[in-house]
Amino acid sequence: MSNTLNISPSPHIHEKETTDKIMFGVVMALLPALLASVYFFGTGAIIVTATSVISCITFEYLIQRFIFKKPVSINDGSALVTGLLLALNLPSNIPVLMVIIGSLVAIGVAKMTFGGLGNNPFNPALVGRVFMLISFPVQMTSWPLPAGFKTGYIDASTGATPLAIIKEGLKNGESLSQLMEKIPSTLNMILGKMGGSLGEVSALALLIGMAYLLYKKIITWHIPVSVLGSIAVFTSVLWLINPESYVNPLFHLLTGGVLLGAIFMATDYVTSPMNHKAMIIFGCGIGILTVIIRIWGAYPEGVSFAILIMNAFVPLMNKYIKPKMFGEEVKNG
Repeated sequence: MSNTLNISPSPHIHEKETTDKIMFGVVMALLPALLASVYFFGTGAIIVTATSVISCITFEYLIQRFIFKKPVSINDGSALVTGLLLALNLPSNIPVLMVIIGSLVAIGVAKMTFGGLGNNPFNPALVGRVFMLISFPVQMTSWPLPAGFKTGYIDASTGATPLAIIKEGLKNGESLSQLMEKIPSTLNMILGKMGGSLGEVSALALLIGMAYLLYKKIITWHIPVSVLGSIAVFTSVLWLINPESYVNPLFHLLTGGVLLGAIFMATDYVTSPMNHKAMIIFGCGIGILTVIIRIWGAYPEGVSFAILIMNAFVPLMNKYIKPKMFGEEVKNG
């Protein structure tokens, strides 16, 4: 046994928070969105979520136990959170086999390939989602309409999301005023009565989760506010310039994966910057890229791509955007 004493530079800070406590807090914050998805999509939401969570935990266990041959760390809750987030990014009628494949990519490729928790450069759940979107485009863009337990898992009625309705309608030359009559009311978008993935539909449930994360100090306001604020500002400018070609900012904030991405995906400790200034730049980058992809890109949604792109810049931000060191002399003039 080594008697070497390792001394690290000051300041020395001890926090009572542990990885498993933080992950448990994230799970608690996700519960309102999960319950809302079950309420609106019924059996499908339960099947997809259970499959995703069990698959992610199982793959992490098997990889650590039989491939890496090192202690298993599934008790830290990170695989559980990845499974929940992946499920909330999926439609409620997607086949179980595809969920399992997406879970394998999320855990096996995006997380464990880089050494496990704390080493992955990209958000694992988003990598799994984007892989599934590219590999299974039809199934990943067939969105069940909210009907609770009235319809089954596979035979659920499907329809376009509000974002897809606007995107395709404008492309086909329809006026925005006509298209707005086809989308759910603002109240329904807040409550979640519209087509979409499990975790995209209820803005209210996601905001409750955000309030919990802020209260518990699991996240800070910098990334969510900068993402939502940059989207609001960018879309407001476009809307004021031409309200017949661009939708109002409230629509952009309440539809798609904006709230889920800003609150739960972009704030991932491992794949987001370490200081507040960099967090704001990171969040603004996500917001701007999201709007660009939504309006001028091929996809009606752009949050997942925007977060993954900004994940790639995080090491650069951590290196060059740093707070002043304690005691550093500030030069005047």
